Amino acid sequence: MDKTCTICNGEGIYKCPTCVVYYCSVVCCKKHREDDCDVWVKHDVKTPPQSPASTSTEQSRPKYTSADTVPLERLQLLRGDENLKNILCNPHLRELLITINSSKEPEKIMQMAMQEPLFVEFADVCMKVVEPHSGG
Repeated sequence: MDKTCTICNGEGIYKCPTCVVYYCSVVCCKKHREDDCDVWVKHDVKTPPQSPASTSTEQSRPKYTSADTVPLERLQLLRGDENLKNILCNPHLRELLITINSSKEPEKIMQMAMQEPLFVEFADVCMKVVEPHSGG
């Protein structure tokens, strides 16, 4: 992955938590967020996430299914997994997940996130829970 500042082409030592590109300073970060970060979303941290109990069964079911769709029963196993709870304590990972979830282009952000070792570790933990015999 190129570690060049996307604004001034200097050495990119910081990473945008939203779109995962590099920048070199606060000035370049602000410029990036104003002009270049098309997926920048400000989150209201005071708003608690919707609890699973308040989600209807119909909302929980996927709108479209494929061979890769994980059954709801398997997904519910994620709730009690201690490894998953531990990795979700990382604020950078949580911000990345919020960004993916709220993005207008989640596939694009997911591809960038898969370059992050922390996100890959998160995905591996999830896969071990929902598909324990797949060798993941």
